[in-house]
Amino acid sequence: MKKNNVLKFGEVVATTENNYLGQFIPLHYHHNMLLDESRMTAFKTAIDRAVFPGAKVLDLGGGTGVLSWFAAAKASKVWCVEFNPELVKEAQRLLRLNPLRRKIELVQADAFNYLPPEPVDVVICEMLHSGMLREKQVDVINSFKTRYLQQFGGSLPLFIPEAVIMAVQPLQQNYQFMGFHAPIIQFQLPGAVYIDSKELAPPQVYGTIDFTQAESGEFDWSGAFSLEKAGQVNGLRFITKNILNISNEDNSVINWHNHHMILPLAKPIQCKVGQTLLVSFNYRAGGSLTHLQDTIHTTLV
Repeated sequence: MKKNNVLKFGEVVATTENNYLGQFIPLHYHHNMLLDESRMTAFKTAIDRAVFPGAKVLDLGGGTGVLSWFAAAKASKVWCVEFNPELVKEAQRLLRLNPLRRKIELVQADAFNYLPPEPVDVVICEMLHSGMLREKQVDVINSFKTRYLQQFGGSLPLFIPEAVIMAVQPLQQNYQFMGFHAPIIQFQLPGAVYIDSKELAPPQVYGTIDFTQAESGEFDWSGAFSLEKAGQVNGLRFITKNILNISNEDNSVINWHNHHMILPLAKPIQCKVGQTLLVSFNYRAGGSLTHLQDTIHTTLV
């Protein structure tokens, strides 16, 4: 039987690296997350709103421990669960440098299997990728909900994020790099203006996820875009908005966008204003980017 390793500061337990969670992201990516002011502000605000004084909090996929640290400002106890040994060591190092660390119990464990020793009030899980691809957010939360209710009964805790909305948009994208033609996957900052991206039609929502409900994680979509600009359709922009927290008091919402993801089309299509572009694709949350790319079909009518 697999055991969870509750770690004291300064102790690291070796484990066999297992990539099926998509958790083994290079350490410098986690450092870059700390530099992402939009991400940090949104999560800090959502956690501060959701966590009440004395709450018990579970952080699945804790990374550097920063979200657990945000929660510890009000919580009486935080379980910070991380599987990657390198990240566990880094979280230990960073948490030592900050107050409130004694409220945080760092646990080296698989998020698919871990349950806290007692019921919790809030669950934080940030395994979020554009389009909900690659990382296993949906599967981890589904597994947690089933096991949690079997173990503790009652109601589920509050989740951060609470929901996800995903949209897609046809583009004419520049794939020239100093004269070198390279149709590659690209990522863009939300809200930034990219002169190399020509939006040919407004985005359309193709999928939503509500973490309080059972979610299959399967997306099988087809839609029609009325093109508002002429050009060459050679890419699709995937937009992912995470609903971190919803206030029942004033119906305000704290959102955070993943980087927009642009997937090049295998066969670009010349288009005119007023024509209709039919788009279809299918994939499963946590799947590979290339799998989604391989299922994309576009037709001009």
